[in-house]
Amino acid sequence: MTERHDATLVLTLSDPATRNTLSPQASAAGIEALSVAESAADVRCVVLRGDGAHFCSGGNLQRLAHTRTIGPDEQRQSIERFHGFIEALRTFPKPVIAAVEGYAAGGGFSLALACDLIVAAEDAKFVMSYAKVGLSPDGGSSWHLAQQLPRALVLQMLWLADPLSPRQLLQFGLVNTVTDSGQALVEALRIAGRLAAMAPNALASAKELVNGASTRRLREQLDCEREHFVGNLFDANGAEGLQAFFDKRKPDFR
Repeated sequence: MTERHDATLVLTLSDPATRNTLSPQASAAGIEALSVAESAADVRCVVLRGDGAHFCSGGNLQRLAHTRTIGPDEQRQSIERFHGFIEALRTFPKPVIAAVEGYAAGGGFSLALACDLIVAAEDAKFVMSYAKVGLSPDGGSSWHLAQQLPRALVLQMLWLADPLSPRQLLQFGLVNTVTDSGQALVEALRIAGRLAAMAPNALASAKELVNGASTRRLREQLDCEREHFVGNLFDANGAEGLQAFFDKRKPDFR
């Protein structure tokens, strides 16, 4: 489900009766929405949220149990669709903010980690719940966590599957902002509004540079930074940003 708030597209996981469990259909809809938003010049940011009291409780265990009666190829296809959604979030050139209320569990936690920023309500709960039902992580969670946290801490999160508070994740650098209960979407939209007023090409460059930094040597990263900088300097938004500075006014980026 999608709706617009000015220049921000709000993408809602909508199955509140199951705490917004994941499905191949939901992943496909998310991929399609991001594809459309990428080419829409009037969409500057995306906010990902859950319908109702929770963000996303991960995989539907009843669906997983049924898949065991069909065979592993069915589940491989389902996971690949989910992973396509994860990759779409990571490579989307515009900012993506997760607005988390309630539980972000299993694949729901993975979805939040794939976003660029996370805004979480004070009483939200994040849990890598896979081990509780004898499963291992998917959705890139092991990769995202291992990129940002010490190995022992990641294994503790994956093995023991204890719920973590937004304040704990704020200390780890995984959550950006903690809000009052019920205010995650409001705060995410406020941040999105700030980002929407900035030069979209410069934001896209920063995201691309950060995404690729871990795979490059310093010299390679410096070369990439040089090319992005020159491209943005000679873009119309570069001219507008400099002129606005000289004129002592807010820039009007396109």
